[in-house]
Amino acid sequence: MEIAKHYDEIARCNRCGFCQVACPIFRATGHEAGVARGRIALLRGLIEKRVPWDEGLQEPLFNCLLCGACTANCFPAVATADLVVEARREYLDQSGHSRLLRLLFHHLLPYPGRLRLAARAAAAAKKTGASRVARALGLLKIFGRDFPRAHQIVSRFPDRAFREKVPPGVVEGQGELCIGYFVGCGTDLLSPEAAEATLGVLRRLGRRIHVLANGCCGLPAMTYGDRAAAQALAARNLRLFEAAPFDLLVTDCSSCAAFLKKYPSLFADEDPRRAAAEGHAGRVRDLVEVLGRGQFVAPSIGPQEKIIATYHDPCHASRGQGLVREPRAVLRALAGVEFREMAEADWCCGGAGSFALSHYDLAQQVLDRKIDNLQRSGANLLVTSCPACILHLRHGIRRRGLPVRVCHIAELASPPEPRP
Repeated sequence: MEIAKHYDEIARCNRCGFCQVACPIFRATGHEAGVARGRIALLRGLIEKRVPWDEGLQEPLFNCLLCGACTANCFPAVATADLVVEARREYLDQSGHSRLLRLLFHHLLPYPGRLRLAARAAAAAKKTGASRVARALGLLKIFGRDFPRAHQIVSRFPDRAFREKVPPGVVEGQGELCIGYFVGCGTDLLSPEAAEATLGVLRRLGRRIHVLANGCCGLPAMTYGDRAAAQALAARNLRLFEAAPFDLLVTDCSSCAAFLKKYPSLFADEDPRRAAAEGHAGRVRDLVEVLGRGQFVAPSIGPQEKIIATYHDPCHASRGQGLVREPRAVLRALAGVEFREMAEADWCCGGAGSFALSHYDLAQQVLDRKIDNLQRSGANLLVTSCPACILHLRHGIRRRGLPVRVCHIAELASPPEPRP
């Protein structure tokens, strides 16, 4: 068993239970199998052959958000999320990967054009009502057991993806750096306005901006336990990076940024791709790391209405990269905007990529806690730096009927001055 290599790490869990306080899943369900201590005990049982590798493992292994809150509250700092991912990989190697995930990870995510076609088809189905017919016929269940309900999280698709407006290539800027812009799948397809704002920021900072023709960073495949697909996606992107030299590699998706920085860990020490990954990982920047060099403007909320802003920390930004002070500095710099800290700002919103496709009710319980805290803050502007979080937070706000706008932090940056 591959997971057996991590036995010493697993044995460091002293079963104190401090993870219970921080785990969104445990706080929602109260089940020991849904908290880090319970998951670690399960992995130990697998290694010691007290627990069989059977279908009973699927729920405790795959209902984890991988948010990392448990490790942040763990005295021995057991990396439970990483261990769960390793166990998922071994479970799928034994039980088999679904055809749908193989299609997604190997034939769609590496190719932005194909992914846009799939998104366009989904948008057409939603607009024409075909998705309601498919739901009635039970056809949507092939995408996940809860997909018939979870598909409502996306209220509408933008008319055009970012890459349809700005194709890959070089964009001239006004700054001094040469910047590679890594366009995340979610930003491209679901938040093109955030991507356009990001490009405006980068034009101020860089003399040349390479809008890269990158595919998916590989994080979705990795979290589902398909390490081979994640490696293939990373290797494809690394080849692309080599062909477009830059000083910094910037992305406006905190999940992408965190994973790009971890690319070296995907490859063995003797693998030549590891050296390439190490060479680029040090130049990766989450957009919030470079925003401090820019200027910011208050967004439009409503006529005569005071703007009260708060911030949601994506898990891959706060715990994944330690980026907590930077986005708040941006919000505090906005003239005429009152910043209010939201309780449990770093509590996972329940988005976690595609978590809701198979755990919709559980994801909504986690989201409800976040929206409760948002309401208590009194904010009418909720800012974050992750497209998946934006999508899920907007869903929660619609469900409550709250007059709150959600935006990407890039949208607070003023556009570059026009070139003479």
